[in-house]
Amino acid sequence: MTEPLADSPGSWPVVSSDDLHHDDWVVGLRRDHIRPPGDDDAEPFGRLVVEHPGAALVLALEERDGVEHVCLIRQYRHAGAGTFVELPAGICDVPGEDPVETAKRELREEVALEAGEWEHLLTSYPSVGISSEVHHLYLARDLRPIDPDYVAEHEEAHIEIVWAPFDDLVAAVLDGRVQEGPVALAALAYVVTRGYRLGSRA
Repeated sequence: MTEPLADSPGSWPVVSSDDLHHDDWVVGLRRDHIRPPGDDDAEPFGRLVVEHPGAALVLALEERDGVEHVCLIRQYRHAGAGTFVELPAGICDVPGEDPVETAKRELREEVALEAGEWEHLLTSYPSVGISSEVHHLYLARDLRPIDPDYVAEHEEAHIEIVWAPFDDLVAAVLDGRVQEGPVALAALAYVVTRGYRLGSRA
């Protein structure tokens, strides 16, 4: 019988490891020297690993006059040299916390919303060739505004909240106007999993 199509967890043997950078943030950098399993005579080779605790992201949807709208943010990202359309999101920086609780907190802090319905949409590794970061994407409905109790700093202090028809988001992803990975993945996953048809709900 054909094996199910699936990723396989497990690390190749690490011969040695060097910490290259750690500071008071939760992201670090190391270089591992690895070799293929079962080949002890192979020359070890180096691989950089960006250590990252992961992130939780929210596709928050609300129907307005029969049209499904999505809550988005615009945020400056220095590494990408631009301001990107994104989902409300945050790093999973509380040890042992369920990622959905991280998602709930970020929805409150970034866009001052709470949701009565939560559903896991998918999990993905955005850059598995260099980073341990994993993304937990959630669908949130039954939204209600709350009084913000969070003081944003740095780039977050300049976030712009944007509500857009979901169809417009999908169109912007497909024609390249919105390119940030997680928002594109979440939008397209929702299209597939919900049998969504642009302009109407199936």
